[in-house]
Amino acid sequence: MKNRWLFPVLGVLVAIAIFPAAAQETSRYQEPYPEAASKKGVQVEIVDDALALGIKHATFNVNLCQLVAPHVGEPAKDQPRWRYADKDYYFDSGYVARLDRDIQAVSSQGVLVNLIILAYQSNDEQINRLMLHPGYDKNAPNRLGAFNTVTTEGQQWLAATMEFMAERWSRPDRKFGRVVGYIIGNEVNSHWWWSNMGRVTMPEFADDYHKAVRLTHDAVRRQSSWARVYISLEHHWNMRFQAGDELQSFSGKAFLDHFARLTREDERGDFDWNVAFHPYPENLFEPRFWNDKTALPTADTPRITFKNLEVLTDYLRRPELLYKQAPRRVILSEQGFHSPDGPEGEAIQAAAYCYAYKIVEANDAIDSFILHRHVDHPHEGGLRLGLRSYHPNAENPRPKKMIYDCFRAADTDQWEAAFKFALPLVGLEQWP
Repeated sequence: MKNRWLFPVLGVLVAIAIFPAAAQETSRYQEPYPEAASKKGVQVEIVDDALALGIKHATFNVNLCQLVAPHVGEPAKDQPRWRYADKDYYFDSGYVARLDRDIQAVSSQGVLVNLIILAYQSNDEQINRLMLHPGYDKNAPNRLGAFNTVTTEGQQWLAATMEFMAERWSRPDRKFGRVVGYIIGNEVNSHWWWSNMGRVTMPEFADDYHKAVRLTHDAVRRQSSWARVYISLEHHWNMRFQAGDELQSFSGKAFLDHFARLTREDERGDFDWNVAFHPYPENLFEPRFWNDKTALPTADTPRITFKNLEVLTDYLRRPELLYKQAPRRVILSEQGFHSPDGPEGEAIQAAAYCYAYKIVEANDAIDSFILHRHVDHPHEGGLRLGLRSYHPNAENPRPKKMIYDCFRAADTDQWEAAFKFALPLVGLEQWP
């Protein structure tokens, strides 16, 4: 790891390596981590609607394979670029502009934005070679790959790209908006589906993922003193996702323990990584998580869902998992509730959200509850997780569901009236 001083040269920020660092580098931009008024958030699809709902947190996906532009010949004057290791790295103008627009629109209203950093297989083989792990299997079911931390060129592109983003969305003038966190990959304990680097053992995947997370953390920290970096885990805790085998998925707890051990034993020392968790119900089509049979109140539980969410935050208080004597911060960056068929379907979905929100609100180790989805998606395996449904040929193609008004009221003084209907549905007389 090297210290870097950054100088503006003809409007382009230039990163110059100075000398090996023996201690934490000083960030270019210094601010404390911002406080949010509540934990309510959504994965934003309709910006104006999200702001009308009063969100305090948002996530946006960033596909690195669309962001990078390695083919630039004679760059335009305003071509987004970053200088890293004595080389200019260019980025797609249109893609950057779309991110700027969305991030600025919500962060200017005080919303805390986290970016989910992904690498989808591209039709461009040069981009795939640069950004996707060399072990990526083109048969990966969702075209999502692990990051290329293997080749020098891949490492440099990843570092340059993360420095570019962290500088752009950490500026004090907020010219392009502000980002407060970066989630590295998606549900990596089921890597075959969501962060593919081929068929590998858990230690093999964890070792490589550790390189990507540390590289990203260091790149972000060179720019921003406050932006957090997160690892991404889904709800399988002491069991693995059963659709594949042990070379395609592994338990979240074993992975977390191994990852933490790698950071402690690294010669550079531990660093400030945090946890983005997805506590979906045990059956994604059954929103009544309070009936989950595999969500037990102990650390040996097969799954962690909203029913036993405190197991995660209690586990992160173990001494070997602390960072500077404090637990890792937790955000719930993707989870939602299906609206089942039948006349009570929307009410059951809404009741599940109400109950889950009260659970999260009471847990001070969790910073945000970012709902998935904003609008039902027609290609999500039949799941209907949205605040709005989706009927493309209707006069109103995205009508509100019952959960919409519960979500809007969740962090307001109308919450109790809005949530009251849910108590008998979840089997409670009063909220915890």
